[in-house]
Amino acid sequence: MEDDEAAEDICRVCRSEGSQDKPLYHPCVCTGSIKYIHQECLIQWLKHSKKEYCELCKHRFAFTPIYSPDMPATLPIKDIVSGLFTSIGTAVRYWFHYTLVAFAWLGVVPLTACRIYRCLFTGSVSSLLTLPLDMLSTENLMSDCLQGCFVVTCSLCAFISLVWLREQIVHGGGPQWLEQQNNQDEPAPAAPANNAPPPAAAPPPPEDEDGMGMDNGDAGDIFDDTDEEGDNNGGDGEGDDPNNGAQDDVNWNAIEWDRAAEELTWERMLGLDGSLVFLEHVFWVVSLNTLFILVFAFCPYHVGHFAAAAVKIDDYLVASQFEGLLTTMIGYLILATALVFCHTMASFLGFQRAKRVLGICYVVVKVSLLVVLEIGVFPLVCGWWLDICSLAMFDATLKDRETSFRAAPGTAMFLHWLVGMVYVFYFASFILLLREVVRPGVLWFLRNLNDPDFNPVQEMIHLPIHRHARRFLLSVVVFGTTVLLMLYVPIQVIKWAFPTFLPYHVMLSSDAPVSELSLELLLLQVVLPALLEQGHTRQWLKSMVKVWTVGTAWILNLRSYLLGDVPVEEVEGVLIRGEDNVQPGNNPAPANNIDLQDGGLHAAHQAILQQAGPIGFQPYKRPTWFAFRLVLLVFLMCETLAFTSFVGLTLPVGLGRAMMSVWMGEAKVHELYTAACGLYTLWLVCRVLSVMFAWVPQGWTTVGRKLSEWSMMAIKTIVLAVLLLGAVPLLLGLLFELVVVVPLRVPLDQSPLFFPWQCVVFQDWALGVLHAKIICAMTMMGPQWWLKRAMEQVYQDGIRNMNLQLVVFDLALPVITCLLFCLCIPYLVAAGVVPHLGLGGDVEVQVLRRIYPSLLVLVLVSGLFTFQARQFKRLYTHIKNDKYLVGQRLVNYDKNKRSRESTPQQRVVH
Repeated sequence: MEDDEAAEDICRVCRSEGSQDKPLYHPCVCTGSIKYIHQECLIQWLKHSKKEYCELCKHRFAFTPIYSPDMPATLPIKDIVSGLFTSIGTAVRYWFHYTLVAFAWLGVVPLTACRIYRCLFTGSVSSLLTLPLDMLSTENLMSDCLQGCFVVTCSLCAFISLVWLREQIVHGGGPQWLEQQNNQDEPAPAAPANNAPPPAAAPPPPEDEDGMGMDNGDAGDIFDDTDEEGDNNGGDGEGDDPNNGAQDDVNWNAIEWDRAAEELTWERMLGLDGSLVFLEHVFWVVSLNTLFILVFAFCPYHVGHFAAAAVKIDDYLVASQFEGLLTTMIGYLILATALVFCHTMASFLGFQRAKRVLGICYVVVKVSLLVVLEIGVFPLVCGWWLDICSLAMFDATLKDRETSFRAAPGTAMFLHWLVGMVYVFYFASFILLLREVVRPGVLWFLRNLNDPDFNPVQEMIHLPIHRHARRFLLSVVVFGTTVLLMLYVPIQVIKWAFPTFLPYHVMLSSDAPVSELSLELLLLQVVLPALLEQGHTRQWLKSMVKVWTVGTAWILNLRSYLLGDVPVEEVEGVLIRGEDNVQPGNNPAPANNIDLQDGGLHAAHQAILQQAGPIGFQPYKRPTWFAFRLVLLVFLMCETLAFTSFVGLTLPVGLGRAMMSVWMGEAKVHELYTAACGLYTLWLVCRVLSVMFAWVPQGWTTVGRKLSEWSMMAIKTIVLAVLLLGAVPLLLGLLFELVVVVPLRVPLDQSPLFFPWQCVVFQDWALGVLHAKIICAMTMMGPQWWLKRAMEQVYQDGIRNMNLQLVVFDLALPVITCLLFCLCIPYLVAAGVVPHLGLGGDVEVQVLRRIYPSLLVLVLVSGLFTFQARQFKRLYTHIKNDKYLVGQRLVNYDKNKRSRESTPQQRVVH
């Protein structure tokens, strides 16, 4: 019977039986017909799959080496020394190569870019003559390399942007005026050989009916001004056949890039593969970077410089502290105008090729200027306007802002731009939230960020300049008015109602009793993460917006307009989502009192219907005095924004000040912390109230059961907080102070003072929280070991399914025990053992003060020796394998022997 069973054993790959030359192995946990495999078949499969474990049972295959019979028990010293010198030579060769790579990419390329840029913009012939000597100069190497990295980054971004813009023009077509002229100038194409129908006309670029398109390419342009009839078919709109002429002149391919890219990888391009081919790439990068500087920076700058000097505004540009940037922008404007003129002349003279190239160049310059306007200028304007409207809140003046700007103009502009970008982002987020509440079509004048058909770059290519200018001005008006309503007006009301409430305290004196660093760490590491992750802020805000909308709709009788209540069957001939069979332009008049024709709304809504976009327009019933009701709606909205901002500027800060005064007394605290304290308290109150309102309708029995569950969860959370958020950070911060802070700050002739309460609250605990987070992040990114497994299990369980026994015995107690050993054992040695050795008082003090940093040095040295021992062991094995290894034998799986190697999920498979 056993012989019959053995005869049925076959290889899972080749399905053949085993033999003396090719025996069968069972190297993994799999059983049945896939239990056995030939070693040769497994090796071939591993080479093909590039894996080291079974794909079914996830068990890692093991091989035992087979050495030559004449291999000695220990390797001779000669072989070890020879292998060691070979490894050192290989390491030196790699070190030299990678040093050359780093020198080329981090030294030669940025240094060359910086000094060529400086030479071109010096504007003197002597700088061109001394350029070779300047390249070899060793002065200001670090600063020039940093500036050169910025120049190279800008050139690389410009190149990538041009390539991406070319793809946009190729796939989406050029402006209609460019395509129409190209179609008129070119003869009609011949009929295709396969009798295929001609390509269908591309639809015009969609104008979002109620969307807000604000992304990286369209920060400030939020308005969808589709109320101009004919914009979709005229102006710079897309033509009937966008890809006809674009494919001929734009889709050039002078070099077969596809074939070259087959062999080019990042390692080969940068030189990380060990070859010297990267030197050619360095040369091309330097050449292309010089060309980009010359074409896209040098020429526009000097054109703008000559123009500014001609109209005598160069002094004003110099006084602005950004003379180079403004002069370059003026140059680009002049070049755009010149391109338009040259394109017109080429059209008049019949120079078809030149006309096409000039048109494409104008599109590139136009899109570049629009990107700078909407991503750079608009957020900067918003940031400065926010600062100006909030001056009274910080007891500052315009003179103070002017002084800070003159002291650090670049920093001031960047901070204001960053604040403006944050404001634009949150404004767009609020519009997206508002869109989820109101009727589709209410926000028809705002473009939709979530619309898949919206492409800001395509709009920049196709729409005329006056449309972009109008959108920009409307955006400035709306954003500026919103800032006035939410900052300036509430601040003035606060100054009138509570004269002593302002200004906010944002500067602390050096002798303040509270450590600002500790409070900042407490805020950033504990308060704000919990508030943002567990706050349900968006749901609450959406609920409040919905309540306000419903209340306002009831007061003004605008429910149909704001929320929509018209059934679809009551509307005849109106294009709604999913009703694609309705032909635009042939819609009959709406039935009953359903109105879509209210002045300017009619044209905009008709444009929406013509687009057949992904988001439909829902009709509404028009009440009497509709325009007056809309005016009241706008007035109530402005009043609500001002009142909400007033509450947000006063309630959290006032509550936080009251709570801080109980704890800190009359000491002034940074207003950021008082606001955070008040916000967290308000969030906690709102969270408790929302939970209670959700429980009470379910009955008191359910409330009691929920309270019992939450009480148990609260107890577990308190235990977890005391151990992991209290004891561990405190011990870690105290150990850091003894190992690093005290030896560096306190001389040997002075005694360090420790106050446990202050350590807990301000210094050690706060620093321990920061160090604990860093250690946790490094642990989660590192290899698998017991601490990482425990942390992953706790994270997967969460608060609701917390296993308190796992947290205490597998995570908290081992960590706390290890920290206590690190704190107590050195102290016991220094204070309990050393005094009995009779070494003297000075030696005892030195040992007590230096034993903790000595412990750190001992740990580092031990780790270094352990690492070197492992490396030497690997080198020893490598030498032995190179000289005496003749093969490998597959190891059968033994269920009684537990493998010490990690599972494939716990290791990186190469």
